[in-house]
Amino acid sequence: MVYMFPRRLELPKSSFFLLGPRGTGKTTWVQAQLPRAHRVDLLDEARYQGYLADPSLFAAELRAVPAASWVAVDEVQRLPGLLNEVHRAIEERRLRFALTGSSARKLRRGGVNLLGGRARQLTMFPFVPEELGPDFRLERALRHGTLPLVWDSPEPERTLEAYVQTYLKEEIQAEGAARNLAGFARFLPIAGLMHGQALNVSSIARDAGVARQTVAGYVQILEDTLLATTVGAFEARLRIRERRHPKFYLVDPGLARAVKRQLGPLTAEERGPLLEGFVLLLLRFYQERTALCEDIGYWAPAEAQSTEVDFVLTRKRARLAIEVKATRTLRPADMRGLRAIADLPGLRRRVLVYLGQQPLATPDGIDAWPIAHLARTLAEGALWP
Repeated sequence: MVYMFPRRLELPKSSFFLLGPRGTGKTTWVQAQLPRAHRVDLLDEARYQGYLADPSLFAAELRAVPAASWVAVDEVQRLPGLLNEVHRAIEERRLRFALTGSSARKLRRGGVNLLGGRARQLTMFPFVPEELGPDFRLERALRHGTLPLVWDSPEPERTLEAYVQTYLKEEIQAEGAARNLAGFARFLPIAGLMHGQALNVSSIARDAGVARQTVAGYVQILEDTLLATTVGAFEARLRIRERRHPKFYLVDPGLARAVKRQLGPLTAEERGPLLEGFVLLLLRFYQERTALCEDIGYWAPAEAQSTEVDFVLTRKRARLAIEVKATRTLRPADMRGLRAIADLPGLRRRVLVYLGQQPLATPDGIDAWPIAHLARTLAEGALWP
């Protein structure tokens, strides 16, 4: 199936890794971009078992591919040892490879050949508003997320439930990522509750009655399997000390709801973290696609628990602060964090993203933007003034 929505991703001219969670459309995109490529699907169990028993079969198969051709290898993390043959084929036969994967866990382990810089590393994200165009609906995005697999489904809630079960079976159990599958399954709802929160592993371990190392390992598994990301504390070097715990996010709002088994109508308590996570998805997307910034952090002074700025973007010596509020009517308290960070050196713009319909500006220079305005500004490359 070819998705009807075009993806904002250009085909590299040379070999590349394309990583992203299952259901983001990696294979679909590669097939559309490279319809004549020789394809190797490592989800084909017979093929996988054949290569596992005799890796030389893969080398022999590559020798039959015409020189300088494209080869697409799906789910390469299942047999990372094949990358040695990929490396050889690039060097000796000028083959070009599109290597997709839904987990970086095995690829990050010591000894894995990552082609010595001969392949770019790209990420496939869930849909963003620019890709969905007029079909984008914020309420739908927050409730069910924008994973292409789910967005195209006539039954998104059932698809999300099946997605979590498939993840446990194929990413966790099959890959042996967690020794205690039942324990990891019990941890997932906690991960959903952690979405958009500061990640205090010790506190979670105490509440859950498990070892700190266990919780840290589970969080690492979610990051390695590309379902979660963390945002570190920004080193503002203002006169007050910043908190150090990173903030934790699932990569998609629908996924955050699915793992905690809460797929009904959105509640008021959910909207803030879900909207914040969706804004992070946009920032990460354009960070890779357009070099929006070099780093994304958050700022929260320890001495003022209610003062926070959700995202601080860094580009060279310039800074940009973004606060997210799931409200349609702005109050002075909503601006507290952005006003507290006003003296940050290099600060070029302060933006408050909210659920209203009209872009606004305060007398002291804070821009208040609806999510659609933020998305359009990012797509146009106009976020930095």
